[in-house]
Amino acid sequence: MNSLRRRLILLLVASIVGVVGLATAAVISVRGGGPPPELTMPWVAQQVEIVMRLRPGQIPDVFPVELSDHPAGGTVDRAETAMLNDILRRRGLDVSAVVSEKAEEPGQLASVRLPDNRWAIMEVPHVKPPRREWLVLAGWISLIVAGATAVSVYFTSVLIRPLEMLEAAVSKIGSDGVLATVPEVGSAEVKATAHALNQLSSRLKTAMESRMRLVAAAGHDLRTPMTRMRLRAEFLDDDREKWLHDLDELDRIADSAIRLVREEVDQDAVEPVELDRLVRDIEAEMVSLGRAVSIGHLDKVSVRAGALGLRRALRNLIVNAATHGKGCGISLSAADNRATLTIADRGPGIPPELLGKAFEPFFRVDPGRRQSIPGAGLGLAIAKEIIERHGGAITLENRPGGGLSQKVVFDAVS
Repeated sequence: MNSLRRRLILLLVASIVGVVGLATAAVISVRGGGPPPELTMPWVAQQVEIVMRLRPGQIPDVFPVELSDHPAGGTVDRAETAMLNDILRRRGLDVSAVVSEKAEEPGQLASVRLPDNRWAIMEVPHVKPPRREWLVLAGWISLIVAGATAVSVYFTSVLIRPLEMLEAAVSKIGSDGVLATVPEVGSAEVKATAHALNQLSSRLKTAMESRMRLVAAAGHDLRTPMTRMRLRAEFLDDDREKWLHDLDELDRIADSAIRLVREEVDQDAVEPVELDRLVRDIEAEMVSLGRAVSIGHLDKVSVRAGALGLRRALRNLIVNAATHGKGCGISLSAADNRATLTIADRGPGIPPELLGKAFEPFFRVDPGRRQSIPGAGLGLAIAKEIIERHGGAITLENRPGGGLSQKVVFDAVS
């Protein structure tokens, strides 16, 4: 019952059925007891007067009157009996009458003593309920519920349409963080919602482009002073190597920042990529560069991604494991239409409290390692950006026996 649509439908149906149910109950309570005695007793008195004026042999043929040696059984209604006798006396009839309730069904009987000491028994007018009244009532309520449900579903759809539009727009956010254009059609409220979403999308796109230009410009602008500093460092005698080492690190940072921006802008086409073949190519490249990389079991599986981007992402992960983890092993398994790539190293791992920060730009477990291990700390951030853009997921966890395990999961292409 957490859905807003279900809550609104239930509320509207309950309201409509409740109102109609109360109105029905009120009508039944008014009409269920039949007409009041002030209307029925004069009619009975008039019928008694006619019966008294007819010959005894004609009574059964003229009126539905039953002749008996004793009055009708059942509980005597004293108030209505007194009322009927009072009306008869005012009409000049000196007779005795009794009004009693029927024993087996709703209604009343009036018993009048005739001059020959017999009793004339006749029915008091009564509005009887229809046959199978509960079946009729059930059908009536069923029609109300069906109609109320149809009306509620329609108006609920109209009410939550702007929310559905918002949900659909958010679900279509691209990898650049920009909303897809929403058509501005429909009611005034829907048009206003669509217009607001399109304005938000335009502002987000402008902000993203501004950020990308800023990072790219900063990276390019760093190159000029670094080049001048490198030329000057060549003429230094003292600490020349330290100057060049620091300049190399600045160069790597600027280069990585520019690559990160290009990953968000220059996205290659998505196509089926043989993941096992790509892993073997990267492993051969790493071995040729002297990296301690080994391959375990590889299932043959393909995924949908950009070939160049995915290669760059996996290469960053493997280089990270081989550099910081003192070598790594790679395995690939395919099950339940999922491809799972595991990169396990033999390094010190990452403290548990820092695992959530590992994908942040420029992250390092130990800042002091900047001097001994090259890198700008953007490899994992770039890899995560590429993998998630193509519908994959990446997780890190420390291995029980020591080291770090990087797990990448993609939907397999059948």
